[in-house]
Amino acid sequence: MPTPIHQLEAIKTFLRQSGSPIGKTAELIRSEMAEAARQLPRRPDIKAEPVNIGELYGEWVSIEGITVAAESAFLYFHGGGFIAGTCEMYRDLAARLSAACGSKVLTVEYRLAPEHRYPAANEDCLYAFSWLRGQGFLPENIILGGDSVGATLALMTMISLRDAGETLPAAAILLSPHSDLVHLDGESYTSRAMTDPTGSLEGNQKIIEDYLGGYEGELPALLSPLRLDLHGLPPILIQAGDQEVLLSDAERLAVQLRAAGSEVKLEIWEQMWSVFQFMAGLLVEGEQAIVSIGEFVRTASAAASGTARR
Repeated sequence: MPTPIHQLEAIKTFLRQSGSPIGKTAELIRSEMAEAARQLPRRPDIKAEPVNIGELYGEWVSIEGITVAAESAFLYFHGGGFIAGTCEMYRDLAARLSAACGSKVLTVEYRLAPEHRYPAANEDCLYAFSWLRGQGFLPENIILGGDSVGATLALMTMISLRDAGETLPAAAILLSPHSDLVHLDGESYTSRAMTDPTGSLEGNQKIIEDYLGGYEGELPALLSPLRLDLHGLPPILIQAGDQEVLLSDAERLAVQLRAAGSEVKLEIWEQMWSVFQFMAGLLVEGEQAIVSIGEFVRTASAAASGTARR
């Protein structure tokens, strides 16, 4: 059964009251996000192992008592508008993804704006993938993923790897991706303005302003994956909520990926908002979405491993 409507409305009301970044400092946004994450139900059996990824902090996350494939890794980039997000905040989601996908999840604390502006986060995500390769993980055993700007970073990482002639991961999971941070022209910025409890056009304009800062000249094309060549990418699962302002970004990205010849699965979840999977401890839909992610990952990983052996 879906989450009761009255419960959904209560959650949305809380998110509307606390979720807007407008007029807040980076420090306040970070502390509020961390506190909100601490209030969510969390699995009691999470196993988090700290790891140094060069100069970056990361965590290998799994669940006690659940066996995962030692040769596989799910590299996950957190959201937070380029200015917030930590491994600790994402332990619960990472643990649930680990159980569903059958692999350990590696979360990474890439450098944040406004202290570190473009291309710092992009460079760190590319480095994290390279670091994984250096640890002996083969591309066909790596899943790349993220939520919100983390999903965008995952997509941009794959484009950068492809353009550099590198072997790409087996598949990617994009949760509520920003597919165009340059133009911000998706129809749902208007049509979902009143239904999205966390996102807005103004909020997403702040995201790019924080990340680019005093950037001069034409905006970096990489921040608009929707308008780049998307050929040659691995299978991609996109999940979004039908209530969020980023709905059009997800839908248009799926269309462009298919046009480029990529395998893509788009899931639009009714009555849901951006990155609802983060609240899987409260939302039946969040749990179901993670199950779907696990099914997609296991199928894509088996296909990639089979292709690599041939």
